[in-house]
Amino acid sequence: MTRLVRDLMHKGLLTCRKAISLGDVASLLTGQHIHALIVADETGQPVGIISGFDLLAGEWLSVDKESLAAMRKLTAADLMTSPVGTIDANMTLKDAAYTLLDKQVHRLMVIENGAPVGVISISDFVASIAREIKARRETVGDVMTDALLVCRNTAPIRSAAETMIQTRWRSMVVVDAGGKPQGVITGRGLMKFMKESGVDENLTAQDVMQPSLTTIDVNASLNEAANLMIQNHRHRLIVTDKREPDGFPLGIISSFDIVAEMARPGSVWQG
Repeated sequence: MTRLVRDLMHKGLLTCRKAISLGDVASLLTGQHIHALIVADETGQPVGIISGFDLLAGEWLSVDKESLAAMRKLTAADLMTSPVGTIDANMTLKDAAYTLLDKQVHRLMVIENGAPVGVISISDFVASIAREIKARRETVGDVMTDALLVCRNTAPIRSAAETMIQTRWRSMVVVDAGGKPQGVITGRGLMKFMKESGVDENLTAQDVMQPSLTTIDVNASLNEAANLMIQNHRHRLIVTDKREPDGFPLGIISSFDIVAEMARPGSVWQG
């Protein structure tokens, strides 16, 4: 039986008003453990979407007191992406995966009979794979990204954040002077360092990183990777070779990589 967007989507919309402050947006995102909110107008109609990445761009690229003060006056309406990307509830999941990849977005609002009824995201696909797909012959090494964004543990926090924004990477591996991984900086992790008084310029990558790395072996199955992401609430895993436990990481695998493999012509998931 062909599965449709309606079968996988999150029903209902988590929204905020256009005039809400960016600080309140950050509180809602972290409080609800989500990555984006639908922005609604005075009548409750969706007019945009704002994500944690949008907040990071505003916060960490405010390079002086004047620009920081200006940023503090902004609202959700100022940073939201508009219009909201949409997808029909009756579209097949295969076509939905292609749409997400083609648009290079992480979520779309679901429309049924002309009305918004929910949201479908990359995370929903990963959760579905973890629940329903048996172990496959594809491995982490087949689809991982053979590159890492890396910084020294002594790097200033603003330098690390600006690099993430400019490269549009959502995570950065922190290493010591010998190149040994110490932790990871994520966009969500940086959000809690947004203060009304601005960013403490004395903070370093080591101060803001998650000290524990969630790793997976290069020969593990994609099913194992999906399960590990769901269990640890991670969107990406550091890929290592268990035969060389002290070796430098081989790369990174993200939720987006798994969905891309699901959508690939010839994939076992297309059978």
